[in-house]
Amino acid sequence: MERYANRGGDSSVEGYEIEHDSITVQFRDGWKYLYTYQSTGAEDIERMKLLAISGHGLNSFITRVIRKRFASKFR
Repeated sequence: MERYANRGGDSSVEGYEIEHDSITVQFRDGWKYLYTYQSTGAEDIERMKLLAISGHGLNSFITRVIRKRFASKFR
């Protein structure tokens, strides 16, 4: 899992792992969410990947746009 840069300073995202057709996001509370092309849509997954790599805006994008469109939630 890559550490999220949190350039904005107020994100609850701690880390992420990018795969070809998915991204797993880990939050400060320890929960990990798997977002896939199938559950979330390819365009939004690709946007999430860019935001994760840039270290800015991922938490906000998930909150505003993605909401509950994750494939699974686990610890």
